Amino acid sequence: MIPIVSIVGKSDSGKTTLIEKIVPELVARGYRVATIKHDTHGFEIDREGKDSWRHRRAGAHTVVISSPRQIAVIRDADRDLALAELRDRFIDDVDIIISEGFKRDVQPKIEVSRRERHSELLCTEDDNLVAVASNRKFELRVPCLDINDAKGLADIIEEKFLRGKREADIFLDIDGRWIPLTPFVKTFLTGTIRGMLTALKGCENPQRIRIRIG
Repeated sequence: MIPIVSIVGKSDSGKTTLIEKIVPELVARGYRVATIKHDTHGFEIDREGKDSWRHRRAGAHTVVISSPRQIAVIRDADRDLALAELRDRFIDDVDIIISEGFKRDVQPKIEVSRRERHSELLCTEDDNLVAVASNRKFELRVPCLDINDAKGLADIIEEKFLRGKREADIFLDIDGRWIPLTPFVKTFLTGTIRGMLTALKGCENPQRIRIRIG
């Protein structure tokens, strides 16, 4: 099951800015990351007059927009879905999901807090809080890191939710398209590639391997 970590905080605390720092840190470590943004006020991504907007106006419940490099899905919702439901319905082939908001959801949370904006935290340790990112110190049982310490926060995420993920999984990306692999093929490819590389100088114990052809 794909783990989920929510970046939460009060208004103007810097949630999006922190996500912009954590995501590339995790990607640089070899993980595939999905993000989910919660907007309590609703949103509109389809511009009036576009073909997809016309499809929706005609009464389509779900509209899929597809191109060689991107796919977007627009669909009706009858309620605010929980993070686990969004993951199970719409997201696969990633190692972790980083969400913004969803402060009332049960998923693990990292709270962002700025001294200039707020004096108290939004969450307590009973709210599945795993860390705090702030420019002030809080006396908590969970780590309290500097608000700009994306590496430290990524370390916590990796240790708690991704330990062993890189060693356990192998993925095949052909021309930007993820190809699902059976357990047998995963085991065969992992063993074969690691076995060949260990014969090379400096590759005796490889942990993260990237191979590009073409």
